[in-house]
Amino acid sequence: MRRRNTLLRKVENRISRKTGDVFLTREFRDLAGEDQVLRALRSVVKNGRLVRLGYGVYGRAVQSRLSGEPMLYAPNGFIGAARQALTKLGVKWEPTESERTYNEGASTQIPVNPVVRVKGRFSRQLRYRDMELKVAR
Repeated sequence: MRRRNTLLRKVENRISRKTGDVFLTREFRDLAGEDQVLRALRSVVKNGRLVRLGYGVYGRAVQSRLSGEPMLYAPNGFIGAARQALTKLGVKWEPTESERTYNEGASTQIPVNPVVRVKGRFSRQLRYRDMELKVAR
């Protein structure tokens, strides 16, 4: 007997096929209505395949070997995922002055807090656990 291809299964298949680590709800709009997609994404978060970063923004997750909890999977951590989300949302951003001086080798102080300089309007909050993206103008 063949199993039905439910919306949850379609969403999980699309997540596994995509190459990026950040997903927006509008990427799944063609599968079903907005409420159904949000319900399916909520269950994918509950299953541990995604973590919610903000309103309509989700990040790929892997299971932690130590705690068994889902944890954000992105090459540069939360700041990398937040930058991918900003790019997908169409927000123009650039690194802050302190990060730029560190990358150029002019400073030895490593920027700890995730901060980006945003050009234009951006009022969303992106956060993961206790980290929150700070927006400088």
